[in-house]
Amino acid sequence: MAEYQINKGVGRQAEFQGLTAQYLYLFVGGLAAVFLLFVVMHAAGCGQMISILTALSAATVLVWGTFHLNRRFGPHGLQKLLSSHRHPRRIVHRRAVGRLLGMARIRRTVKP
Repeated sequence: MAEYQINKGVGRQAEFQGLTAQYLYLFVGGLAAVFLLFVVMHAAGCGQMISILTALSAATVLVWGTFHLNRRFGPHGLQKLLSSHRHPRRIVHRRAVGRLLGMARIRRTVKP
């Protein structure tokens, strides 16, 4: 009878060197942006050493920052952090307390 190995990667998140989920996109997009920055600086006529040092420092900060976020927030924590900025801290209302509780206002009429 033939034996088949079970692919234990099915249904799991993509992972590369410890980076999971959206951090991979952040990392790859950041490295592409650093490379584009280097190309633009080099084509604009900046010194070669200035271009290289700028790209290396930006890439170092990007790698450190991405791994720091991955360790701190985990696979879904960055989404939770970003969504928390979209929710209000408190709900402000401008109605009277009686109207909020459903009590009708009693109108007094003056009889002639």
